[in-house]
Amino acid sequence: MKKVEAPTLEEAYQKASQVLECSISELQCEVVQHPSKGLLGLFKKTAIIIAVRHNAPEQEFQELTVSNISEEESVASEIMATVKEEITEEATAKKSIIKETFVEEPEPVKDAVLDSFFETDNESNEEVVEEENVVYDELALMIENQLKELLEHSCFDIDVVEVDVHDNTALIFIDGDDAALLIGKEGYRYNALSYMIFNWLHTKYELFIKLEIAEFLTTQQEMIRNYIKPVIEKVEKHGKGKTRFLDGILVQIALEQLRERFPDKYVAVKTAKEGKKFVVINEFNSFKKNAS
Repeated sequence: MKKVEAPTLEEAYQKASQVLECSISELQCEVVQHPSKGLLGLFKKTAIIIAVRHNAPEQEFQELTVSNISEEESVASEIMATVKEEITEEATAKKSIIKETFVEEPEPVKDAVLDSFFETDNESNEEVVEEENVVYDELALMIENQLKELLEHSCFDIDVVEVDVHDNTALIFIDGDDAALLIGKEGYRYNALSYMIFNWLHTKYELFIKLEIAEFLTTQQEMIRNYIKPVIEKVEKHGKGKTRFLDGILVQIALEQLRERFPDKYVAVKTAKEGKKFVVINEFNSFKKNAS
């Protein structure tokens, strides 16, 4: 009985027949892992099979089936279990802090320790803020370590991964020799990675993200800032306006900058019939306020 690994299942069967010195038709195989090309070069998997000859003892194949999880897969399972446990603990801690922040203050208790604890509202609020900062710091470190582990298994040479968490937003900075490759032509890999990380962190921790790879985000923000200048002038003159079609992260950047510039106006992303997105600015909010 042999465990065989190869880029494809066909190569794995061929390799197994050579190792066991028999034809492929004489093999009895179990597929442990199917091959996968991954996503954007990430999560690529090889084919792994367990093979025995038909005339091998049945007990031999059964024993191999029971222990068909490799040492690496066992380690990975332990890591995932640990991460899941940490996520649950952090989520519970975060909910507890939020609950403590907004819960009504109980009636005073004649106890010296409790009396000193609730001496001033300012002291209590400062302690809550400190606890929130501790949770954010621990969460940032956890996310940073998980991202480092993810990128170590990719084909990109990335040596800088930094994460900071503030106000329910994860600020992520990534850099390295292959930063340009990770961004991709016209930012298509950046957009895909940004969506993937957002879906992960928003689902697990209810966090939003800002992803900076090298200086890509900063460059895009400056480009949009220059682009929307005539749009802003048009809105100031006519009370309404819209951007041209924007792709990926650009539409989100334009939305943030225009909402900051026109806090009292209606600023939203719209989708054209062909699926392209743009940002509109008008007086819809003003109409609602006057009607109310």
